[in-house]
Amino acid sequence: MEILAFGVQADEKPLIERAFGIHEDVRCLDVFLNADTAPIAAGHEIVSTSVNADLGADVLEILAAGGTRMVAQRSTGFNNVDLDTAERLGMTVARVSSYSPYSVAEFAWTLAMAVNRRIVRASIRTRDFDFRLDGLMGRDLHGRTAGVLGTGKIGEAFARIAHGFGMRLLGWDVAENPACAELGMRYVPKDELLARSDLITLHVPLMPETRHLIDAAALKAMRDDALLINSSRGGLIDTAALVGELRAGRFAGVGLDVYEAEAGLFFLDKSLEAVEDDTLARLVTFPNVLVTSHQAYYTEDAVGQIVDATVRNVLDYREGRRSENVLVPRS
Repeated sequence: MEILAFGVQADEKPLIERAFGIHEDVRCLDVFLNADTAPIAAGHEIVSTSVNADLGADVLEILAAGGTRMVAQRSTGFNNVDLDTAERLGMTVARVSSYSPYSVAEFAWTLAMAVNRRIVRASIRTRDFDFRLDGLMGRDLHGRTAGVLGTGKIGEAFARIAHGFGMRLLGWDVAENPACAELGMRYVPKDELLARSDLITLHVPLMPETRHLIDAAALKAMRDDALLINSSRGGLIDTAALVGELRAGRFAGVGLDVYEAEAGLFFLDKSLEAVEDDTLARLVTFPNVLVTSHQAYYTEDAVGQIVDATVRNVLDYREGRRSENVLVPRS
């Protein structure tokens, strides 16, 4: 029986075909799952989806009407899935509960170093044979303070790199990570972390409780010369409020691999179309802002682990097994 995989990137396709090919037939599509594309899945018991798939109630209804009984999401986050509707429809939903934390942590550091040392601006200049240093001055991070919001596996990996840089560590989370404490991290209230950190990085899941965790008040609590990095979920930051602070000349650098309205934009080529998102259009014009297209996880190691876990989820569904990856069990 064929599995239909939506939103497959070109680099990802051979990994998926090779991993599934041992056990199952799979057809890869580069289109993303939404209300318009959901009818394509008719006749497929199992579909696999990417992080920006629309798995709201209306899409799940279409899938269920077409015979889909299992959704295997190739990501850790599941804020895009209406789990209540899936349960009502008797659909199994599984995700990838974990993959290489280093992929995201290392990319968060890539963003931090790029905005701190003005790498993009320097690269553009040198391609035009402009070798001036004006406006390219950064700061040593050694001896400064890194504030880590969310100290799970990815936050811990980020903290280990920060420790290697010789930075002081502040942490905030619902539960302390002993491994981070061993690195010298001190857990403090969020407002204190924001006010004292030179570098702030976000590594928490997007839930109703964390939506706009970094709101207007939180942004104002940060230092004017802080570095702000988000490689987790776009909805953690109130982007309109962030634009307002940037217009006021605040922050030494902002690195964003995610954006709260990225669905329908990220992973697609929009270069020949008019930009309809005024907030994003304004955001990318700031010289101290670097936006990338949700690629922090995109390493051979992490994607390979994601694909392997997705295959296991499908096999578990076939055999009636349940793992920690199952969000809605088979009815």
